[in-house]
Amino acid sequence: MAQIVQLLASPVHRYDGRPADGPAPAPEGELVEEIEIRAGLGIVGDRYFGHPAHRHAGVTIIAEQSLPPGADLRQVRRNILLRDVEVDTLRGAVLVLDSGLGPVRLRAHRPANPCAWMDATIGPGAMAALRGKGGMRCEPLNDGRLRVGPVQVTVERPG
Repeated sequence: MAQIVQLLASPVHRYDGRPADGPAPAPEGELVEEIEIRAGLGIVGDRYFGHPAHRHAGVTIIAEQSLPPGADLRQVRRNILLRDVEVDTLRGAVLVLDSGLGPVRLRAHRPANPCAWMDATIGPGAMAALRGKGGMRCEPLNDGRLRVGPVQVTVERPG
């Protein structure tokens, strides 16, 4: 069964400036057990919540199998880490996740391409290793909540 492995809702943008200078310190509590999602706005408490430029990218997802061993959401700055879901094939589809709190619908708009920060936070070569499997930027289509643990997954492809 698919699983939500980690959830990240961070109030700060840690990757500012040059990767060689390193990221800003992580605030306490970035990794959470549950998130609240609002349609068209993103994740309550996240740095991109309600930003018009992120309307179609308010929630980012990535597959656990895409990450190098030991890496997690704090390094890649995605919001939802999924096990047993082929995230990078979802462009244009609606991903429906239900972790027991009701279905959350996310439209996968475009890839979340890795950047030079990946080499600084995960290690040399991480950006190249994540090319083509850096996750997807999604638009939340309904209000809902997700929590870490087993999740029912449905993929609705455009007809």
